[in-house]
Amino acid sequence: MQQKQISRKLSDIECICGFKSKKFTDVNSLFSFLGGVVIFSLFYLSLSFFRGQHWAVDMFFHGGEKDRSSIPYFTVFLGSWALSILLIKIQKLHVQRKALELSLLPDDRNFVLTCASARLILEKINLLVSNPKDFVLLDRIQRALVNLKNLGNVSAVAECLNTQARNDDEYLSGSYTVLKGFIWAIPVLGFIGTVLGLAKAIGNFGTVIDKGAGNPQELIAALGDVTGGLSIAFETTLIALVMALIIQLLMTWVLNREELFLDECSDYCHRYLISRIKSVDLAQDDGD
Repeated sequence: MQQKQISRKLSDIECICGFKSKKFTDVNSLFSFLGGVVIFSLFYLSLSFFRGQHWAVDMFFHGGEKDRSSIPYFTVFLGSWALSILLIKIQKLHVQRKALELSLLPDDRNFVLTCASARLILEKINLLVSNPKDFVLLDRIQRALVNLKNLGNVSAVAECLNTQARNDDEYLSGSYTVLKGFIWAIPVLGFIGTVLGLAKAIGNFGTVIDKGAGNPQELIAALGDVTGGLSIAFETTLIALVMALIIQLLMTWVLNREELFLDECSDYCHRYLISRIKSVDLAQDDGD
């Protein structure tokens, strides 16, 4: 028995790790969450070696001499979770692209797509691929050819392919909903940390006024601590904005690659399927 050439269960990272793989390039939430935990832990483990040496490292940790907020922990974790999702999507997209390398149709230019040849192509797909519905391209082709084999209507193949292309595009776009939510939530967390820091600094300012009203030097020294507290408060926003920017840029890059992949799938279908259907139509017209 000939061995399957490609299989998502043997190449998809979620399946390899024992998790239920989501459809196409969508990501399992639990698996991405655990990936985020790993990235978060590695990030803080790396920073811990340099803690106390520079303010850019210390601002990621709470407490200390500056009494920093714990908000950066939540911000970094959301960023780590988002990064985990993007890394998993990249790997799953790589698996999906393997279907484009398969040779499903004969190289003969005179080959035309009919009900009989559609059956042969379906058999070849099942021979080369374990569960073709796991792949965007093969699922699209299989649906179209099944309709052709069962209904015998060649004109419906192009319509089926176009409809499925729109459905795939909508589904893959919807897989970014969680990421878009994280990109919105990360800056909000930063602003919350800044507001909390400002509230604390303003409260300390009132205390300074009461205690240092009779001594200008003590008042000036205390005000220095208050303004220093204000600078610490804005660190949470800085972390959040940089984190959101990085995730947004990475998401845009991955989304662009997925859109390019969908375009390649549509081009594959038009080149190897729809063009052969036109040959059938021309042959029928000549016969009339």
